Amino acid sequence: MTQAGGEMYALVERLYPLCRSITGDGVRATLDIVDEYIPLHMHEVPTGTQVLDWTVPQEWNIRDAYVADATGRRVVDFAASSLHVLGYSVPVSATMPLAELRPHLHTLPDHPAWVPYRTSYYRPQWGFCLAQETLDALPEGDYEVRIDSTLADGHLTYAEHVVQGQVSDEVIVSCHVCHPSLANDNLAGIAVATFLARELAERNPYYTYRFVFAPGTIGAITWLARNRERVERVKHGLVLACAGDPGQVTYKQSRRGDAEIDRVLRHVLTDSERPHRVVEFTPYGYDERQYCSPGFDLGVGSLTRTPYAGYPEYHTSADNLDFVSPAAMADTLAVCREAFSVLDRNRRYVNLSPYGEPQLGRRGLYDSLGGRSDAKQAQMAMLWVLSLSDGEHSLLDVAEQSGLPFETVVEAADALHGAGLVKA
Repeated sequence: MTQAGGEMYALVERLYPLCRSITGDGVRATLDIVDEYIPLHMHEVPTGTQVLDWTVPQEWNIRDAYVADATGRRVVDFAASSLHVLGYSVPVSATMPLAELRPHLHTLPDHPAWVPYRTSYYRPQWGFCLAQETLDALPEGDYEVRIDSTLADGHLTYAEHVVQGQVSDEVIVSCHVCHPSLANDNLAGIAVATFLARELAERNPYYTYRFVFAPGTIGAITWLARNRERVERVKHGLVLACAGDPGQVTYKQSRRGDAEIDRVLRHVLTDSERPHRVVEFTPYGYDERQYCSPGFDLGVGSLTRTPYAGYPEYHTSADNLDFVSPAAMADTLAVCREAFSVLDRNRRYVNLSPYGEPQLGRRGLYDSLGGRSDAKQAQMAMLWVLSLSDGEHSLLDVAEQSGLPFETVVEAADALHGAGLVKA
């Protein structure tokens, strides 16, 4: 896990300087880097394409932007940080007094040293983001204002990576790729998703796992619009975001609240004894709200550490490389690994000797427990599996009802299956 954490952090470092938005070359550059780790299938959706109730917008690209004082010194410089420009700013080239420029400048008075992240995706505007202390130091006078950007017909870009499973039923793992230099939101989620995909490929998983790297909101909506025939295959799902901060793990349940992924995450987090929170679904946050919208109603939850807008550094320059850690990303990856391990092995069984308790001793099942320190627990797990193997209860049901660890229940089911007492 230490090695994985370090490698994920290195990926975040590579992605951090890139200027991302909901469209454009920054998204493509980001996906090209991820493609070095896991092979991606890229999709380009033209401007103007109708996607559910939305339309794919024009593509935005930016080359340079700055505010310069009378001496030519750049007092706000896109080259220093992609956060310095209002996302989707239309081009501008002008000279104006500070009084005229001020309405286009965005700051955080409560955190005067931080630069905010602001966007204007669907309303043509231009602007700059800067530290309040920088703004306070600007003298009156004329300033050169330059945003070298284009907003023109192009494409929305998203990518998929599929880990083929034993069955065609799918688990979707989704993360957004539209934020600029914000390390926790969203680069840590991208890194965890990437390394999770690599791990799953080594497992021969039961389910097929589909990883979706897409711009927030419009990207998930576009994926859903273009995959309506596949949606019925999606049995479970998880949206990953804010995966690297020092806070405790937070799981936000699907709209259903009782989807299998909800039960799995609740069980795994409780059984692991990690500090954690499980919260109810709300129709605000990340792309779980798209996958869970009533027409689709997929069993998709959201896994973060500190959740959406739950930390002061959120959507500011303080969400930087110092705010995330290899250890936090490694822990988030471990939660995903544990959850999908349960999900992949959660079967229903039928007791083949349901009339009275079968004699376990003559089948050698008790003898096999002789050297185990948890022999009593393993014996109870066998009895619980036999009792609930009616074709209706899953192994997760057994673990929840008995209070036994899921791993112990799986081992008991395997032993009973080997002895011919249960069948899947």
